[in-house]
Amino acid sequence: MAENVRERAQRPEDLSRLVVERLNAGDVDGLVELYESDAVLALPDGVVATGVDEIRAAYTRLVADRPVFQPGHQAPALLAGDLALTSSRLPGGPGATVEVARRQPDGSWRWILDQPNAPWVVGAPAVRSNVPG
Repeated sequence: MAENVRERAQRPEDLSRLVVERLNAGDVDGLVELYESDAVLALPDGVVATGVDEIRAAYTRLVADRPVFQPGHQAPALLAGDLALTSSRLPGGPGATVEVARRQPDGSWRWILDQPNAPWVVGAPAVRSNVPG
């Protein structure tokens, strides 16, 4: 039997698109593949899922009702070596996602930290660095 081969994130920003596609498809195994084995996912109710078994259980509960997810406005990733900080403003409300991804040995990216429901302060001033450069 052939194994289901799913698209891998070639850029950190790909992870947000892939999670929305897999949520809408109800593809729990595909969702879990977007995370490292010891990743941490913060859930909306304040519970934290640690590791792929807990993340799998969280997504199994989430997709059971077949909700429809819309992509947010993806900000460019902030890269530092093999780490990336990603964020998307959620559609239809004052929320955002915040994630940390790590480049894998094959060049793809997986999340190690995922906060999908962070508050977004509308109208907050941009933070600027005064460091010359």
